[in-house]
Amino acid sequence: MRGTDLRQRLAAILAADVAGYSRLMAVDERATVAALDAARNVLKSQIESNQGRVIDMAGDSVLAVFETATGAVSAALAVQQELSVSANAVSEDRRMRFRIGVHLGDVIEKADGTIYGDGVNIAARLEGLAEPGGITVSDAVQGAVRGKVNATFADLGEQQVKNIAHPVHAFRVRAEGSGAGRFAVEPELTLPDKPSLAVLPFTNPSGDAEQEYFVDGVVDDIITALSRVRAFFVIARNSSFTYKGRAVDIKQVGRELGVRYVLEGSIRRAGNRVRITGQLIEAENGRHIWADRFEGNLEDIFALQDRITESVVGVVEPNLRLAEIERARHKPTSNLQAYDLCLRAMPNVSVATTKEANDESLRYLHRAIEMDPGYSSAKAWAAVAYVQRKSQNWATAAEEREGLRLAEEALANHQDDPSTLSRAGFALARLGMRYDEALHAVGRALAINPNSPQVLLGAGWVGNLVGDAVAAAAHFQRAIRLSPLDPGMLSLLTGLGFAYVQAEKYEEALSVGLRATRESPKSHACHRLVILCLVELGRLDEARTAARHLMELAPGFSVSAWARSLAYKDQAFKDRFAGALRAAGIPE
Repeated sequence: MRGTDLRQRLAAILAADVAGYSRLMAVDERATVAALDAARNVLKSQIESNQGRVIDMAGDSVLAVFETATGAVSAALAVQQELSVSANAVSEDRRMRFRIGVHLGDVIEKADGTIYGDGVNIAARLEGLAEPGGITVSDAVQGAVRGKVNATFADLGEQQVKNIAHPVHAFRVRAEGSGAGRFAVEPELTLPDKPSLAVLPFTNPSGDAEQEYFVDGVVDDIITALSRVRAFFVIARNSSFTYKGRAVDIKQVGRELGVRYVLEGSIRRAGNRVRITGQLIEAENGRHIWADRFEGNLEDIFALQDRITESVVGVVEPNLRLAEIERARHKPTSNLQAYDLCLRAMPNVSVATTKEANDESLRYLHRAIEMDPGYSSAKAWAAVAYVQRKSQNWATAAEEREGLRLAEEALANHQDDPSTLSRAGFALARLGMRYDEALHAVGRALAINPNSPQVLLGAGWVGNLVGDAVAAAAHFQRAIRLSPLDPGMLSLLTGLGFAYVQAEKYEEALSVGLRATRESPKSHACHRLVILCLVELGRLDEARTAARHLMELAPGFSVSAWARSLAYKDQAFKDRFAGALRAAGIPE
């Protein structure tokens, strides 16, 4: 392409997609398609009447570009108002609601009008932060339109979003005088039939940024301990941690996560001493129902976590027997240095987008294992890191064998830790195609803790690999409910998409795949999913376009190299997948 075919310019970008599209399609495909067509007409009309231009309407998403931020926000406000009115004629569970994000930034525009660049990616991330039926904009947009549109802005603070190096300062937009209800929002999540709880990220009063990983790791362990109480429904860490660094309204947290109780607190580490404070709040009315402070030496950190768990259980469900939380007492290691290294490695193990990040995680984990050779959790994490290397074609044969060895050792001494069982079982299936052992491991993990999204993630992928699409989809869907705001949604979405493909539900799979590409535009897996769906649906021109985009992201990608990394048990599925890639133009 000639340089003259491209131009860089400042533009306002609007990104939108349907909230709960897969659920709507599962209930009534024809009605959902009809509603989507009607909504697209509304979007196109309002975009064009506000001097905007539609770039793409693939799947359930819409991308548009405007000359001014005022035009983009005015269009978004008008769209949400019109869709809100039309939704009133439909039953609550069938209403189609869009999330909309708007950003003002640089874009690269091709001669055919297609746009690329960080400006587009940021708009998509802002859309993901919006509530169903709502609008979220960047600070650049808020500054450009303030006083020019009839709307109010609620500051959401800086948000760390996927694949954007710097935090994005976001604002929620509402029509002036609308209160909370002008734009219809998705019905509040139904409270589970058991005590439901979200643990918010604890604050770090020391102000020492180096302590953040320690504070987050301790809270992660508290969440894990509580989730293993079978009588509880506990929101996953990845969703509750989306509130990190934000001033929160506990009632709003309860509505957004669908929980009755919220636990918050602080952790101060000074030398060898640790002080943990916690308070339990009933989200619906903001009533404080318990508060306490726990102090001890650093060596007592696991005992302090146990005391918090027992206190919360005792307050929320007095009839629970203490025996039900005995499983939550297992200490991952007695070596605090090894524990510290594992905490440092965890954030990058499953979400690292570069080989360098994966290398760093493995260095931490191997040092932890050297310090404590019996540290099964660290071995399971390391096995998953090697799975990641294989999936990205970074792994040597020796590294794949090392990952398999670590998975075996983790399972040999799992001590009924469900996360260890799930991760190690997944690694056995992915690295060694040892399906029976993998199914046994994830089955044991689910029996111990069916409330852990990480356990459900592993079980879902093992289900995909062995060809049990129904079970896999159920695991992924439950994980998404337990962690509805999960920043690591990519693995859940791609897993769910491939489960739908194996069940031959290609429209649903395509919708999930397109959402995954918006979550992580540089992920190869979600682009492969989209290509497969488009071929199966007979949309070959679109499949070839998607294939060209994949080859731009991964110039060395080929059918044969990809096939060597596959671990699906069903050879017919692998052949069908390979055939779809060839049909789309991926080189052999």
